[in-house]
Amino acid sequence: MKQPIDSKQLRKAFGNFMTGVTIVTARCSDGAMVGFTANSFSSVSIDPPLLLVCLGNFLSSYDTFANCTHFAVNILAEDQKDIANIFVSYKGDRFAKVPHHLDLHGVPLIDGAAAQFSCTRYQALPVGDHCILIGEVNSFMHKDRAGLGYRAGQYSQIGLEGNAYQDAIERT
Repeated sequence: MKQPIDSKQLRKAFGNFMTGVTIVTARCSDGAMVGFTANSFSSVSIDPPLLLVCLGNFLSSYDTFANCTHFAVNILAEDQKDIANIFVSYKGDRFAKVPHHLDLHGVPLIDGAAAQFSCTRYQALPVGDHCILIGEVNSFMHKDRAGLGYRAGQYSQIGLEGNAYQDAIERT
């Protein structure tokens, strides 16, 4: 028997899972650049190289992402919390405030990101109040930088926590 679900408590429970912070970017049909902050990102497959990101149907750019041919996922570095916040709250031209460059398909890539994946849309699956956007990785870049973490509604620095854990192990 299915029990009633308290959506606020469910969100809080989901939020206990530490995730990384990404900026997902694309271009509208008129050429305008769009992007949103997402922590629902995962690798899917190495062969073929696939990843996924989930976007809420409440996003003003939902239709662009759900129907795009190309998009990019930028894994933010620990020191890019301000960039994440711009994409969460700023309603103007976000790309005017954030250093970026374009990939081969004209999709914006965030400068300084810990990793970047330029993708061709592989599949988009509407599920509940989100869309699972699966991309085939065309090219990628990664740096030896720790990513920005997110848990329980707050950013965290995974690298610092990991370094403290590693130091504790080495002392034992």
